[in-house]
Amino acid sequence: MEFRIADSFTDSLGRLTSDEQKVTKTTAFDLQMNPANPGHQFHKLDHARDKNFWSVRVSRDIRLIVHKTATSLLLCYVDHHDKAYDWAERRKLEVHPMTGAAQFVEIRERVEHIVIPQYANAQVKPHLFANIAAETLLGYGVPEEWLADVKQATEDSVLDLATHLPQEAAEALLELATGGKPRPPKPLLVEEKFSTFQDVEADYSAVAPMAIPANAFEHPDAQRRFRVMTNIEDLRSALDAPWDKWTIFLHPSQREWVEREFNGPSRVSGSAGTGKTIVALHRTVFLARKYPDSRVLLTTFSDALASALHTRLRRLIVNEPRLGERIDVLSMDAVGARLYGMHIGKLRLASLDVIRAAFVAADGGGAIKFTPAFLLQEWRDVVDAWGLKTWEEYRTVPRLGRKTRLSEAQRQALWTIFEKVNRQLADADGLTSAGMFGQLAERMQTLKQPPYDFIVVDESQDLSISQVRFLAALGSTTPNRLFFAGDLGQRIFQVPFSWSSQGVDIRGRSGTLRVNYRTSHQIRSQADGLLSQQLIDVDGNVEDRRGTVSLFNGPAPDIRNLPDENAEIEDVAVWLTQRIREGLVPHEIGIMVRTPDQVSRAKAAAARANLSVQVVDEKDQPKTGTASILTMHLAKGLEFRAVAIMACDDEVLPLQSRIESVADESDLEEVYNTERHLLYVACTRARDHLLVTAAAPGSEFLEDLKS
Repeated sequence: MEFRIADSFTDSLGRLTSDEQKVTKTTAFDLQMNPANPGHQFHKLDHARDKNFWSVRVSRDIRLIVHKTATSLLLCYVDHHDKAYDWAERRKLEVHPMTGAAQFVEIRERVEHIVIPQYANAQVKPHLFANIAAETLLGYGVPEEWLADVKQATEDSVLDLATHLPQEAAEALLELATGGKPRPPKPLLVEEKFSTFQDVEADYSAVAPMAIPANAFEHPDAQRRFRVMTNIEDLRSALDAPWDKWTIFLHPSQREWVEREFNGPSRVSGSAGTGKTIVALHRTVFLARKYPDSRVLLTTFSDALASALHTRLRRLIVNEPRLGERIDVLSMDAVGARLYGMHIGKLRLASLDVIRAAFVAADGGGAIKFTPAFLLQEWRDVVDAWGLKTWEEYRTVPRLGRKTRLSEAQRQALWTIFEKVNRQLADADGLTSAGMFGQLAERMQTLKQPPYDFIVVDESQDLSISQVRFLAALGSTTPNRLFFAGDLGQRIFQVPFSWSSQGVDIRGRSGTLRVNYRTSHQIRSQADGLLSQQLIDVDGNVEDRRGTVSLFNGPAPDIRNLPDENAEIEDVAVWLTQRIREGLVPHEIGIMVRTPDQVSRAKAAAARANLSVQVVDEKDQPKTGTASILTMHLAKGLEFRAVAIMACDDEVLPLQSRIESVADESDLEEVYNTERHLLYVACTRARDHLLVTAAAPGSEFLEDLKS
């Protein structure tokens, strides 16, 4: 018997309590092991339109909805008794007559009409899809019984309408509504059985109690929501991490990037929540499977993110442990340290204090008329980053990201300092991270066999110059060797620079994901106000953020500028209490601040809400049972049902100390950009609820967030 689970089941499972999830999982395991066991209390749903829907008793009040035929069993939904029955009575499992994909369809007459308020003198909104042929809409996966509603949709009703449609149909309509052009309608997969739409309708209605054809589940649109469970470990992997369902149900637009062949470096981009990390994970596994003798590296910019990636990877390959023996998951710095020790020698990294001391000794008491902050920043972002060793190199290097103009005489005076700093560090046998990767780049070019056959980089927007140069040395022209996933809008650590100048040219091999799975339409659209609609890297590659669509609605973000810190703490405490009363559990809540200096305010708000919390640092990941307090820089790779961002005060965001460290007003633009990116990262960690607060006067960024 074919045993499948639907993403609607993993979604509903994640909303149950921990104890309810445990008994549901036990029932699911029992069903897979022996679906015909008379101990299972199957109950026929007499009022369901789909006669293959049954309920299975899980506990006194929990019911599991399954779609059962003689040859298949599909886990569809789980909830408390009345809610589970209501879900089943509102839906049917069908084969779409045009695409041939299996899909759940909401029964039109069971859905109340969406009422859009009309006001006197209000302009009548045009129907968005009135001029699109019915055949085209059907080709996008719109169920026939919803065609009339789609034809009548306006900009006011389209989001609510989309929540009632299969995912592929909702995506296409939202893309059309935002000016995009969806991918072409898919061909009919069951054409050998049905010749026309009318034949499909007549034939399928007559055989509704029979099994859905197997090829209906093989369609790419169906594979995003249904997965075959081949053994008990497959099911265990799926049920142990319902929040990580993206690692199981891969969207067709993501799969395209996972499985494509590239003749050089490639990059997938997309705004926060579009699944870039999921693509990176699946790409890693795909390469390891396709090339059985290969070694694959999955890397990112921090140890904490690497640890999170490793956890997800283990879930993805739980049934293939031998595959994991050929995959390393490490941060870039950890990769560098490991390879340096293997191929060069003992690594001694110079601390920031040692570097500052070298500047004090080299400057000779402040002879150069530049601030210490400017000297250190110029050396770090230009001299050390580019690995400059001679005056000629410094004289001609493009100072991208450094907007302070320097004459040749000024550069020459600065080089006398930088040359001394380089010499002192070399004499002390001290090495910077950039120096480590620079030496590794030279060493890698001499190896007959690189340490990795394929390298997948997540959060690639924060790669440094020396890291890109190192990756290029591993084989930037080798097919499929380098794959990057990132978002220019989330660049918070590195100044812009040209990848192609360092040997990594992705032009013609880059693309953008546009379907947002994590963040509600309301949160995504307001967070997007912090960034430009188009972001362009130094090499001219464009990330167009227009046309990105979120697949679900939620409450609008709440932006509050409170009179003082005490009022803010009280306000946030009330908001946190409301989320808990609505059914959220503590680990689904994140409280974020700009720097550790504001953590005490977050703790105070959580304490007033009687909320158990942990302060997350670079080594720890959020834990089950407690809410997380963390700085914005640690938010990368995390997600929460609800996020409160506190202390967005004037002089905190953007951070005043960063502004004061700038040597020239023309350098402020980069500071403001990365501070905006930082707030954007924090906002887009929220799935359903977002609160942003400040003690007056608030950050100037709040106005952009409100618009």
